[in-house]
Amino acid sequence: MKAEIRQACEIRHVNLNPYIGVCAEFPDVSIVSEYCAKGSLQDILLNDEFKLDWTFRMSFASDIARGMEELHKTSIGCHGNLKSTNVLVDSYWICKVADYGLHSFRENNAQAEETLQTQSALFWTAPEHLRSTAGNSKCGLGDVYSYGIMLQEIALREKPFSTSLLGPKEILFYVRKGIIPHCRPQVPPDSAPGPYMDLMKMCWDESPARRPTFCGILKILKRINNGKTVSVIDNMLSMMEKYTNNLEAIVNERTRQLQSEKNKTDELLHKMLPRSIADHLKAGLEVKAEHYDSVTIFYSDIVEFSNITSLSSPIQVINLLNDLHSLYDTVMTRYDVYKVETSSDSYLVVSGLPERNGNKHAGEIASMSLRLVAYLKQFKISHMPERTLQFRIGIHTGPCVAGVVGLKKPRYDIFGEIVNITRQLQEAGTAQRIHVSSTCKLILDKLGGFNLEERGLVEIKGLGETVTYYLT
Repeated sequence: MKAEIRQACEIRHVNLNPYIGVCAEFPDVSIVSEYCAKGSLQDILLNDEFKLDWTFRMSFASDIARGMEELHKTSIGCHGNLKSTNVLVDSYWICKVADYGLHSFRENNAQAEETLQTQSALFWTAPEHLRSTAGNSKCGLGDVYSYGIMLQEIALREKPFSTSLLGPKEILFYVRKGIIPHCRPQVPPDSAPGPYMDLMKMCWDESPARRPTFCGILKILKRINNGKTVSVIDNMLSMMEKYTNNLEAIVNERTRQLQSEKNKTDELLHKMLPRSIADHLKAGLEVKAEHYDSVTIFYSDIVEFSNITSLSSPIQVINLLNDLHSLYDTVMTRYDVYKVETSSDSYLVVSGLPERNGNKHAGEIASMSLRLVAYLKQFKISHMPERTLQFRIGIHTGPCVAGVVGLKKPRYDIFGEIVNITRQLQEAGTAQRIHVSSTCKLILDKLGGFNLEERGLVEIKGLGETVTYYLT
């Protein structure tokens, strides 16, 4: 018995789980072997959390075959009890055949083990061994039968004979008797490649002489894998090499996608806030309110807009405002102006902030106003094509304060008497005309190229009685 233990402990192969020794202290008599972190092959196959592709499965089949080929070359000769529960998987996903040899050491417990075994534990046993426990001269070919049953487990990721309608007792009866057709696991044709299915059937052939050796099995597995040796480690290294080679392209593609998304975000932010203000906020800088000595404001609304809404459905009102504001936005992009606020039919635009532009702000607002008038005169209401929009426009130049208001939904707004004066100019104006204050006219005259006609004296709160003009 000592010689047999020494013999087993000297065997070393990557696919054979090595013995450390034996603990013979009664009553805890036990065999000590190397620990495999992943557990048994059956545990892994029945665990749905493990996603095993055919590379992994073929690697399992090849590892077992390599281990058994090596075992058959040793003085131990054969396993005799090969099954998925005593094939262990280490932390590197390498299968290691365990519980081989030490036959004389186990003999004293053979009877006790037999009484404890369930009938399904004999599913891996070859028919010739089920018929007689004496004479194991062809034990190695019995291991091949056991291997064939394990191939079914690997293909289906289920226990042996899982698709059979018979109970364990009936299955063992038919296998032992060798009744034709022979009782074997039923594997659907689409569960595995054709050559794999053929190898499986060869391994569990009724005649031991027709079963292949493990050396032959390895050759067949290599042929199934297009002449390559199947190994999880080799496959993982190959995948890592491919990934490394493609990493630069992947990083470049991800960077491009990230930059594209960043550009979209920046574009949206720049529509909500002036570019310089948005850049300050993105950098985490505080944007303080700032005083501007001279800016020009444009304010417009639609005359009798309430009458139009009363004759329209809510959807029609939204569509009308969307068309109108889209027109304003399109015209605005051509000028150095910033849209401060839109409220229903009203529109507030400013030039000269946040980036100061000298006296150009009056010219920018005046030019934008003239172009808008030309477009608005041709504007058609989609659901009232016979009706023409009547609008009033007021523009004024003066000082103001501007800054960001709010944190959750920040808005860049302007404050000062200039806003109220511009609104009064718009209200006191005439439909389809651009009403201009005298302070704005002074700057337009300096710039040159603008024609204005005097309207007369108008009472404006904040300016008093003042002369105003129409920009023509």
